[in-house]
This record gives sequence, C-alpha cells and structure tokens, in this order.
Amino acid sequence: MPITFDEEKQKEQLTELHEREERALVQTQAEKAGIPYIDLIPTPIELDALRLVPEAEARAAHIAGFALNGKKVSIAAFSPEKKEAKAALKKLAGSGYEATLFMTERKGLEKAWARYKELSFAHEESAGSITIQSDEVSAQAKNLKTVADIANVLRSELASKQSSRVSRMVETLLAGALATDASDIHFEPESASVRVRVRLDGILNDLIAIPTDSFQFILSRVKLVSGLKLNVRDEAQDGRFSVKVGGTEIEIRTSVIPGSYGESVVLRVLNPATIAVPMEDLGMHPKLHALVEKEIKKPNGMILTTGPTGSGKTTTLYAFLRKIYTPGVKVITIEDPIEYHLQGIVQTQVNAEEKYTFLEGLRSALRQDPDVIMVGEIRDGETAGVALNASLTGHMVFSTLHTNNAAGTFPRLIDLGADSKVMSSAITLALAQRLVRKLCSICKKETALSAYEKKLVEQVLAGLPKEESVPQTARAWKAVGCDKCSQTGYKGRIGVFEGIVMDSAIEKIIRENPSEREIRATGKPQGLLTMPQDGVLKALLGITSLEEVERVVGFNE
Repeated sequence: MPITFDEEKQKEQLTELHEREERALVQTQAEKAGIPYIDLIPTPIELDALRLVPEAEARAAHIAGFALNGKKVSIAAFSPEKKEAKAALKKLAGSGYEATLFMTERKGLEKAWARYKELSFAHEESAGSITIQSDEVSAQAKNLKTVADIANVLRSELASKQSSRVSRMVETLLAGALATDASDIHFEPESASVRVRVRLDGILNDLIAIPTDSFQFILSRVKLVSGLKLNVRDEAQDGRFSVKVGGTEIEIRTSVIPGSYGESVVLRVLNPATIAVPMEDLGMHPKLHALVEKEIKKPNGMILTTGPTGSGKTTTLYAFLRKIYTPGVKVITIEDPIEYHLQGIVQTQVNAEEKYTFLEGLRSALRQDPDVIMVGEIRDGETAGVALNASLTGHMVFSTLHTNNAAGTFPRLIDLGADSKVMSSAITLALAQRLVRKLCSICKKETALSAYEKKLVEQVLAGLPKEESVPQTARAWKAVGCDKCSQTGYKGRIGVFEGIVMDSAIEKIIRENPSEREIRATGKPQGLLTMPQDGVLKALLGITSLEEVERVVGFNE
C-alpha cells in the first residue's frame, strides 16, 4: 500500500504544535514573573483600549490594549521586558493611564492588531464607556420595538461566525433595553444553557436561551467594561460602566454572583429619562398631591416615603427635590447609588470602603449648612435619630423606609429605637407607594365587571371618604397585547399612593406603641385614600386593570 504525504495537513499540525508550545512557554514565564496570563483569542478587544497605543508602536513592542475602565487599561504583552514595551507603558503612565499587565502569545496579539483597521470607522469615545452611536446600531435601536425584535436580532448574531458577534450581542441587548425602557437585563445560567431576560415595567420577560460557551465570551466582555476581575468566579462582584446614546450618558450597574451552573449577571439600566418624572406625573390623587406640595415647601419637617425595593420611592423623592429647588435653597443628598444627577444640588454617594455611610453622610451634611437633606434610606436607629433631630433644627428632611404601608412607618421607627415624642414633632407626613403597570392605550379592551369583580370593587370602595366621587362601577379595562407593548398589554407604570399626616390624634396614639391597624384607624378621618382604593379608582378610569391592582397591592385593607 503506497504511503501518501499531505503537506498542507503536516503544516497545520506543525503550526498547531508550535502554538501549543508557545502558549505553554508564555504561561510558564508569566507564572515565574508573577504576571497573569490571558488568552486573547476568546477575549473581546475594546477599540478604546486598543487605540491608546498606535499600531506601529504596538507591533514593535509586541503589546496590545484590550480593555479600558476609566483611566485603568489592560495591556497584553508577549515580552514585558522588551524595551519598546517598557517605553510604551511609560508613555501611557505619562498620559495618566494605570496599566494592568498580562502576558499572552503572538497569535492573540495578531488577533488584536487585526482590529486596528476598524479604528478609522469607529467613533471617538470617552474612557470607560461604550458608545452606541454608529449609524448601524442607531438604526438597529430604532427597529427594536419589542422583546421579540430583540430576540430575533440576538438569534441572528448568535448564528454569526464573525469575531465581533460578542460585542454586537452586548450592544444589541443594551440598545434593546433602552428602546423598550427595560430596567434590567438578566443572564441566568442553567444546566443546558443560559437564560436571558429583560424586566419591562417590573415584570421579567424571556428573551433567548444562549449556549453556555457563548455566554462565557459575553461574561468576559461585561466584566471587562465593568471593571471586574476576570479570574474571580466564586465571589460576588459589583461594577459599572456607561453607555452613550445620542449624546446622553446612561449608567449601567453590573452585579455578578456565583451560582450552581456559573455566574449570574444582572445589568441595571439607570436611564435618566425613566427616573426624571415630574411630581405631577407620579400618579398621586389630587387631594394627596395638594397636601404633599404644601408640606414639601415648609422650612422644616420630615417626609418619609415607604415601600419595598423597586416601588419608585427614590423617583418620588427626586420629584420632590426638583419641585422645591431654587437657587436660594441649599440641597444635599446622601444616596446609594446616585441614580440621577440633579442640576444645582449637591449629591453624595455612600461608600462602605471609605466608611461614608448614611449616618456619616448625614452628620457631614448637617455641617454644610443645608436647607433640605435627602437621605436615601433609613436603615438603623442612629441614622433615624440624627434625621429626626435634623428636622427639628430647621431642616426639611426627605427619606425612605422599608415598610408595607404608611401606618407601618411609626412602629418601624419605634423598632429602630426612635423616641416617639421626637417622632411626633419631627415627622409631618408618611407616604406609602407601589407601582402598577399602565394599560396599553392602543390595545386595551373595555369589558363589563364580573359579579366577583363588582363585589371586590364595592368592598374596597365601601370605606371611601364621603367627599370622594367614584367615576363608575359597571366596567373596567383588560390587557390585550400588541406590538406597541411587546404583547404584554401594558406600557409604562404609575404610582398608587396612600398617606398619613401627623396630626394631634396620630401624635397621641404613637406614644402608646400602637399597631399598624390602630394607626390606620386613627388616620381614617383625615380623608386620604388607601393604596387599594387609589388602585381601584385608577382601574375604573381605565389607567390600569383590576388584575394589576390585585397583583401589586391586593384588595385587603
């Protein structure tokens, strides 16, 4: 039997052998030098990091920038001791960049250098941000009207063999989230794949399931732009990056936690457009709105907004601040995190590492001669005590508290150790709120109330204040679903509120360590709606559905 030689195959085998040997050599040298090794082949290359070193210099130095976060740049080098490499790193340091060095083989560098040709077509972007401004991506964002649109584009990108598909998928997810007003993007590893979901109007919607190996590339990309450690997989990590769309910078908060099948990732989209809600658009009942507007303009006192996480408390406080701010008023906030930047207001952010807590922030703010202070959240007795005392010494204090309803504000503060006598003098108004989805104006359908629904409505409205008028009790509206609302039947959210004013009756009862039920009964003569009543009235007006009110608030008072 004649022996045949496949010269091309032999060449491939030799090349592969040389690459394996070089990889092993570089890994050994990296270990000896105490420099981490990185394989650039599966690692996304960021153009903003690559452009920091001109192509000719990078090739001569055998280096390539591949990730950038603020002024911190990640540099891969074949030989860090090479004089050209040292000169390039020195030049970066002179420009104010802090370089983190990795070692890699030449094949990975060749892959990175190949992307220099894309720089002439790329938009300039500030350090530490992704720019979603190219004509192609902007056009794509305009076409991503529904969750189904995003899923279709992701499937086509997943099937693509292009090296840039990972970056394109991340950009598509971000563009899609912004186009549909999604608040979060979730990556949830499971046994066979990774589930990707987006949160629209408070509800998670499935997008697509992606293979685990593809997710690893996406995870690396997200970690790099968020300033997280690539090699840490068994610890929780938090980071951030920003996205530019049409000149507006939108912050993305990244949370990574270890799980049974890999790291779970949530990207929280802090879009200023969704947070900057005017006070008039919050959804307060006219009587409560007038009361709040009167109270927030007082020179001192405390207004507390309560509710679970994600109920819109911070958005409400921002609306209050915008309403009262004038150049003659000094406003200081202590937040965690700063979600929306307000013109003319001093905003500070809690930092546990620097020991800048809500308590320390509040104490420091009081030394700054403020007129109004916003404390993001009261979590402990000391913070509660300082905040209450601040309201007694000529300051208006806004803050939030985790309770189920407005009446629960007072027992909660007592549990934290607050003095009931101080509370009665300091607190002027306690609010509670939830967010319900608004029915899609395009596809909502009017229907007659069923016997069960009619009974529920009558039950909730039985305790309605006498002066309150009911629009009608014969019909309601149902969610249907169309392209405008991603087939959910809902588009946008609105608040349902309740409030309790500090009057002589409430002041008297809180000194007796009362229950929530007792406080609610004492506050009833004030004539303010409860959350179930506010929700039902919004449903009878066609703003939301009874099903949504029952889901979010419930009908038990």
